[in-house]
Amino acid sequence: MIDIESKQDLALPPPEGLARGDFDLVVRRLADDMVFGTDASLFVGGGLEYASSRPYQIGDSVRLLNWRLTARTGRPYVRQYEALKRIAVYIFVDTSASMSVGSMPQSKHDIAVWMASALGLIAQRRMSPVAIVGAGERTVPITPSLVRNDLWRAIEPLRLGDVSEQTHLGERLELLTMRAGRRSVFIVISDLHDPSAMSALRHAAQKHDCMVIHTQDPAEITALRAGFYRGQEAETGRGFLGWGRRAAVHAERVAETRTDLLRCGVDYLAVRTDESFIGPLRHFLASRGAAMRGRG
Repeated sequence: MIDIESKQDLALPPPEGLARGDFDLVVRRLADDMVFGTDASLFVGGGLEYASSRPYQIGDSVRLLNWRLTARTGRPYVRQYEALKRIAVYIFVDTSASMSVGSMPQSKHDIAVWMASALGLIAQRRMSPVAIVGAGERTVPITPSLVRNDLWRAIEPLRLGDVSEQTHLGERLELLTMRAGRRSVFIVISDLHDPSAMSALRHAAQKHDCMVIHTQDPAEITALRAGFYRGQEAETGRGFLGWGRRAAVHAERVAETRTDLLRCGVDYLAVRTDESFIGPLRHFLASRGAAMRGRG
């Protein structure tokens, strides 16, 4: 039996080393920690289909006020909704080589699998069908489902890291952007090493509700105490000559990436392999839900 303390995800074991029952237990505990004290229904969309607005009547809840229409007309209006809809959630899990290479006991790949599993479980609990999308060379069936076993079957082939796998994040994003018939939620968990990912995310954000969880190893964003050194790219095997300020340059690019994504309407969160992700992710999702309540 796995003994995991709440909020201490730095002690999480590698996902590939667990039996099915232990893996399920850890994921359920993570999901419970992420939604503790918050409204889980806000994580992956509004849940109700907007139909129209009508003039405010005595007894209507102020929560239903359409603030934009009210400000524009000078008269209070409330929003009317149709029956509950199910918003499909696509979780892109980058399993490429760079996700498995790192300086910490817990790799970017490890935390990506844990986060994807927990977020998928949360979405299913609030009746949103979930599809796990492999963003490396491994592929899994991409059919949103409310069945818990379908979620586990999709995660299972991705649990083991591979230091020779190439990334296909941009390609998978473009494919799902076209394939998803109605507006869906895209959750991308990646270190964003695919050069085509940014343009694909900009395109996806025009049609879907997108968020990026940017996984980072401290060695990537902390300046090395060294001069010039030789390195090798994890996914291509191509060698390069680096220098001590390479990490500082990478940190600047990360800041530019964040600004670029937010500018095109993609929500952004950076998580590090040497820090707990539960608190930041819970705050991110809750803040995102609060912002969505104000949209309309």
